[in-house]
Amino acid sequence: MLFDTHVHLNVEQFDEDVEEVIERAKTAGVEWMNVIGFDRPTIKRAIELAENYEFIYATVGWHPVDAIDMTEEDLSWIEELASHPKVVALGEMGLDYHWDKSPADIQKEVFRKQIRLAQKVNLPIVIHDREAHEDVVAVLQEEEAEKTGGIMHCFGGDAEMAAKCLEMNFYISFGGPVTFKNAKLPKEVAADIPMDRILIETDCPFLAPHPYRGKRNEPSYVTLIADKIAEIKGMDPEAFYAQTTDNARRLFRLEGN
Repeated sequence: MLFDTHVHLNVEQFDEDVEEVIERAKTAGVEWMNVIGFDRPTIKRAIELAENYEFIYATVGWHPVDAIDMTEEDLSWIEELASHPKVVALGEMGLDYHWDKSPADIQKEVFRKQIRLAQKVNLPIVIHDREAHEDVVAVLQEEEAEKTGGIMHCFGGDAEMAAKCLEMNFYISFGGPVTFKNAKLPKEVAADIPMDRILIETDCPFLAPHPYRGKRNEPSYVTLIADKIAEIKGMDPEAFYAQTTDNARRLFRLEGN
């Protein structure tokens, strides 16, 4: 029983075989998935998938790399979609200083607008943070993001940053990098995260876990991530699966479903 909290089955890498990919995930024990929309085409596709599959949910928002493209009309559309019964969060939103398409000030403005929208519609938020740790934490603190809480997606920060995020009512989610042989930091952080605040994800088709690193990632591989963290924590894998699934369902308010 696994919940992959961050998948991109809505991108072109899955155009040819998304049904087979979903079936492999189910066979591997992935009972729920959250598809993340991050621009107009992927948001539309995320909603379609969530409507077509009972066990798939959607998160809608605007990626920081494309912040420069987001209009007020887009923000209003996201607000409308927030009331959709299968939409469980807003995002992925945040800051990305690796690419230079959108200036930092525009990224921050779009980030803040989406946090405020999430507070308005009372949904948790999914945070993208790439090479922007300090600024992400600062914006979250300034915007009182603890009012919504949410997920630090594919967390890449250190223990000090994780502690600040936990204080703000966020869950810490780990993906493929925690399985990489030379990745010490995510393993160290995962060891310390309280069990009631940890989540797992693939971020597929990106960041495939070992031994599939460099290949297309898919939700069935989330078992490899879960097994690695269970090993790090000295836990029975099945108990870890159950706890992280309970965490996701609690965050997304699906406990009664």
